[in-house]
Amino acid sequence: RSQLFLDALEEELVMLPTGYKTNIPTARLDRFFTRHADGTNTLHFIEFNGESPAGMAYNDVMAELFLELPLMQRFAERYTVETLAVRPHAVDALLRIYYQWRGNRDKLSDLVIVDWAGVPTMTEFKLFVEYFARPGITATICTPEEMELRGGQMYAAGRPVDFVYKRVLATELVQRFGLDHPIIEGVRANVICMANPFNCKLLHKKASFAVVSDERNAHLFSTAEQDAIRQHIPWTRILEERKSVGPDGKEIDLAPWAAANKEQLVFKPNEEYGGKGVLIGWETAQDEWERAIAHGLREPSIVQTRATIAYEDFPRMQNDGTVEISRRLVDCDPFLFHGEGVGGCLTRLSTVTLLNVTAGGGSVVPAFLFFFK
Repeated sequence: RSQLFLDALEEELVMLPTGYKTNIPTARLDRFFTRHADGTNTLHFIEFNGESPAGMAYNDVMAELFLELPLMQRFAERYTVETLAVRPHAVDALLRIYYQWRGNRDKLSDLVIVDWAGVPTMTEFKLFVEYFARPGITATICTPEEMELRGGQMYAAGRPVDFVYKRVLATELVQRFGLDHPIIEGVRANVICMANPFNCKLLHKKASFAVVSDERNAHLFSTAEQDAIRQHIPWTRILEERKSVGPDGKEIDLAPWAAANKEQLVFKPNEEYGGKGVLIGWETAQDEWERAIAHGLREPSIVQTRATIAYEDFPRMQNDGTVEISRRLVDCDPFLFHGEGVGGCLTRLSTVTLLNVTAGGGSVVPAFLFFFK
């Protein structure tokens, strides 16, 4: 666990009880699936989003809108088209942990979605509120400042609630409020059910893939698991002044080697999200890269080898109404529920290597399954 670099406040948070059995009810794996000219395929997972995975509602609503387009309706005359809806799986996952926490199914949850005011995902929260209403779940959206614990009851902007769908990141919450925020006190007192739980922070850290990939931890995995790790997770290491086994299996002096091999590496801060602080080595000047490596030795950071990236041709509507076909980088990121199954995916297209819509240069599109009729 020390390899994940949790701070003292995070260490206390991850020890809080959840009231249910699942460690991570909802998650998303960022991946690249590439088909090569020689007929082979590669599947690389590069990050695990275990704390507040975004994009579920966007996928569903865009799929519904696409199916209404005349072009898709013509396409459906020839093919059977199926959507990959995510929200049904999400609602099932949240209700499952709520009923475990409550100990019965006597009522639906009184739910609140919590995040900072003005976050770009606010529209997704509204789409979730609308969807929660379908099975009769009353949901509202509040900021952390509007939460209050009073008399053993949690209130969201004055409304009693017993389920917190926490989209605000735990690190940001404790940085601003410490351990005295009502949500943390409510979890500690077991007066609310919360998703995702604070212990999801263990896998959400970028260092989690370094823990899996590092030769120091190989004894924790079976032979089959080690083979799967080598095949599907790029070589990943926490930046440290130590010897390690490099991507080619030879011993390296980790920090100097990372500084000298930017062409095959990506640099990522352990804690950031939304593409913040990420450097694509082969697109970064050497002096900037070396400064990042030096910083990464002071603040927990990882380096990860370059994953094989998928590119496909996609149509793009120009301002003059004409259609242009151009290459786009593609990732298709599955949503995981209870660590047991996959339900839908987030599909992103980008013209730049850092494929993150928040960071700019990318867009989210729906994904479908289709079959010949």
